Amino acid sequence: MSEGSAALGPPGPPFTLVERTEEGDSGHVHVHPKSTPDWNNLKVIHRNTLPPRSHFFLYETADDALSRNVSRSKSQRLSGGHQWLFHLSKSPLEGPTDFYSKSYSALAVDPDWSSITVPSMWQREGFGKGPQYTNLNFPWPVNPPHIPIDDNECGRYVTRFVLDDKDKDHQLRLRFEGVDSAFTVWVNDREVGYSQGSRNPSEFDITDFIDLDTSNLLYVEVYQRCDGSYIEDQDQWWLSGIFRDVWLHKFPKTRFEDIHVQTILDDDYKNATLRVDVNINNDAEVHLRFLDAGDKEVAKETKSGKGTITFEVLIQNPEKWTAETPYLYKLVLEMPGCALAERVGFRRIELIDGVFSVNGKPVKLRGVNRHEHHPDGGRTVPPEFLKRDLLLMKKHNINAIRTSHYINDPRLYELADELGLWILDECDLECHGLFVVGGDGLKFASDNPDWEEAYIDRARQMVMRDFNRPSIILWSLGNESGHGRNHVAMYEFIKGVDTSRLIHYEGDWKAESADIISRMYHSVGDIEAYAKERSWDKPVVLCEYVHAMGNGPGAIKEYIDLFYKYPRLMGGFVWEWANHGLRTETSDGIEYFGYGGDFGDDPNDYNFVLDGLCFSDHTPTPGLTEYKKAIEPVQVIGIEDVNKVRIVNRYDFTGLDHLRARWWLVADGSDVSGGKVEIPKGLKPHTECLLTIEKLPNKYPSDAHLNLEFTLAKPTSWAKAGHIIAAGQIQLKKPAPLRSLRELSVPDQKQPTVTLVKPTLLLIVGSNGTKWEFDLAIGALHSWTRPTRPDTNVLTEPLLFSLYRAQTDNDRGCDFGSNWIDRRLHQAKDHLIQFSWGQNADGVVEIVVKGRIAPPVLNWSLETTTTYRITGDLVNIKVHAKPTGKLVPRAWARFGLVTAIAGCESVSWFGRGPGESYRDKKLSQQVGNWELPVSDLFTNYEFPQDSGNRTDVRWVEFLGSGDGEEQRLLRARYGDFEGASFQALFYSDKDLEESQHPFELETRKRDDTIVHLDWMHHGLGTGSCGPETLPQYSLDASQTFDVEIILD
Repeated sequence: MSEGSAALGPPGPPFTLVERTEEGDSGHVHVHPKSTPDWNNLKVIHRNTLPPRSHFFLYETADDALSRNVSRSKSQRLSGGHQWLFHLSKSPLEGPTDFYSKSYSALAVDPDWSSITVPSMWQREGFGKGPQYTNLNFPWPVNPPHIPIDDNECGRYVTRFVLDDKDKDHQLRLRFEGVDSAFTVWVNDREVGYSQGSRNPSEFDITDFIDLDTSNLLYVEVYQRCDGSYIEDQDQWWLSGIFRDVWLHKFPKTRFEDIHVQTILDDDYKNATLRVDVNINNDAEVHLRFLDAGDKEVAKETKSGKGTITFEVLIQNPEKWTAETPYLYKLVLEMPGCALAERVGFRRIELIDGVFSVNGKPVKLRGVNRHEHHPDGGRTVPPEFLKRDLLLMKKHNINAIRTSHYINDPRLYELADELGLWILDECDLECHGLFVVGGDGLKFASDNPDWEEAYIDRARQMVMRDFNRPSIILWSLGNESGHGRNHVAMYEFIKGVDTSRLIHYEGDWKAESADIISRMYHSVGDIEAYAKERSWDKPVVLCEYVHAMGNGPGAIKEYIDLFYKYPRLMGGFVWEWANHGLRTETSDGIEYFGYGGDFGDDPNDYNFVLDGLCFSDHTPTPGLTEYKKAIEPVQVIGIEDVNKVRIVNRYDFTGLDHLRARWWLVADGSDVSGGKVEIPKGLKPHTECLLTIEKLPNKYPSDAHLNLEFTLAKPTSWAKAGHIIAAGQIQLKKPAPLRSLRELSVPDQKQPTVTLVKPTLLLIVGSNGTKWEFDLAIGALHSWTRPTRPDTNVLTEPLLFSLYRAQTDNDRGCDFGSNWIDRRLHQAKDHLIQFSWGQNADGVVEIVVKGRIAPPVLNWSLETTTTYRITGDLVNIKVHAKPTGKLVPRAWARFGLVTAIAGCESVSWFGRGPGESYRDKKLSQQVGNWELPVSDLFTNYEFPQDSGNRTDVRWVEFLGSGDGEEQRLLRARYGDFEGASFQALFYSDKDLEESQHPFELETRKRDDTIVHLDWMHHGLGTGSCGPETLPQYSLDASQTFDVEIILD
């Protein structure tokens, strides 16, 4: 049964004991339940629901409608944070199954009942077994379409409401915007109906159930799971309840029942026909008014009739809607006592020679996948939190959202219309858990004719609700459900309703029932191969790519450059926008964001729910900063003709007239102010131009860089004037080589002294009183004291080699991480072979240490020859390293030195900053002079892992305090060596690897600072779900190293 099904019979409890006499048997057989419950019956999707309609509110007058203030609408919100009575049972068969026959006052004093906020997820309100996270596995025995009767929590809700006399002669519509996963409704003791489809709206006509003269009671029984749950397996928390708003809409006797708006641009993309299909229930005269953004009347028309009335209004050269120019007109429809308003954007979506285009122009999608998530509410997301998400996206140059993998709160689309975001609207459909239980997963649902109506219903609900939103440019049939006959049926249904948009579905690899080809997590090479195909008529989109789990993603730019290089490539949607951690606390009251398994949930998929560009509180991770840089709409290419800088405009529709630009110089130890840069007017999208940098000096200091910054000239709906849109940096002069920094001549008056204090302890005293001690047993420098602090050893741990890092999520998720463990890289240690020393005629102390870095059990090693040259107050270190033996790892995680420093409070450096950076995640961090407290160098990922690296560093200085001022504890200089890094944390690799939550890591916080001085490191990649680190960013373990560093 579906919408508009026949009225129910007399009300009664859904489960009762009945007696049945079997033929030939004088006894009685008791059957319980008496029939298949709706939530276990594939033939019942809805009972007594109204046909789905577009999302709108009715108002008394046009002025009220234009206000878009729902408090002035003919609607009454029954949710909005109100408290409802609540009872939870382990199963729909248990508990007060006849609760709908009880009075509100009786239930309010019943000790088995409590209260709950609506909307909410009951697991986040302290009820039930708690949240459960799985990526694809169903947390119940798989037997579609059946759900275990004894393992299906049941939440029972009760609230009351009153109506006014003015509500007489109105059709009263009870609308649920989202209930997970299915529910039955009673009003005033009478059963109204049933519905399922967790993220889809359900609307009931309750006019005949209402008493206008007294308080009315609403009873809702919500089922944790239903047969529809098999196609709602969307890599997120399993949560339940009335999680979106509940409305009582009051439609007048003569009313608008639905409205479809289409903007039909001509082939010149200039003039347009505004087509409005209005469905009314009685004969009436309908007045249409069409206003521009400033409320100036553009057109008006009046028509009379009943049923569907169609307006077709010619609009001369309207402003066009795009994500860059989100111009919205206002449509007003009015009848006596009934009005509605809709915002309208003119755009035309099509393929032009196979290229995805809007308004005749190719469009590149710089998108993200967005689940509905709030760290406290789960899928109950407050409107202000939702708006903050979209504002943050706009500020980070994101122009598109995929509503993974269900239709979102209607307010998201309204905000997208207003702010300017392309939307790929996706059906509430995913069933990849059916493909891991053996056999042909398609036969369970996607290619099973018994499920056809269930699939079509998901498409119907999406298209009918969201039809009028200009921001929606693509419909999607769902996600990860294979490809079967039911997807074909969905495609055909949508095309029968809406031909103005294209249809997406990644599971249809041949695009037989999709208008575009969609792929996920394909490598850069694979995507380029698609782009280079000679014959094609459909574009390619990456519906999921650069998996943003933990520290990453790496190598974003390579994808973005391909998108703009090849017309066939539409762009893509990063997986995903935000981590889904849920706020919880330890038994000691320490707050943290929990992931799979933290709530006693089993089975679970652990921390795979933490894979976003934002942390769980939806604040940016370093990955979001890097994505903003990669997709910035102004790209700085390079410098030409002394003072000309070439840039590219990557906007799809606009020039750069809305931006301002400025320049300045950065060099080692200095920042030189510059000035404004004139941007040529009218620069067309996807074209280049040259900027003239006025007053650029003719000579530059060593390692000088030209910085350019592009900001908003005026405020917008999403950012203030001065907001940074893009930034570029061009190196103007190379750094000085390390040999020019050596100060190896020893003052005549005093040379370093060398003393073997003990059989395994070598003491060297420099000309200025600095002391170094080498432990001959391990062949390492283990003490460094300065004359200003003669009793304080700067080094709290010996200076040793380091090849490993605490694995990131992207390391663990690919072969590199497993190879490191298999090859015991994490257990590799320095082993001394020979230690020798002497003093040259010029007084320079030279120490040569031969060793091998090797793990237990295995045969491989990295053989090292380290030469220390000591004079004055500095140590020059040269290293030659060569891999030997069998089963050498594929790559080193890093190659450098590690020690620990006492008293370090802050770090200054010249290199990329101020944020963390890695070989393939660094472009958002510009070279400059930076200083930060040690505590600010650490990125506190919600699952502990390596973080806080700073790369492309020329020098780094570790600072402490003494005598009331900052003092150098240690400085490291790399000269012109490319790719050098440092890391300064209060945690060791072991601390990070053995901690699974930040609160566990906090207990290991050290008083000293672990310092890594790396010549090279391995990139991050996106191996947690996608390509591993690209070859050009991996640290190949087969190579020989010759490197150098100066410490002082």
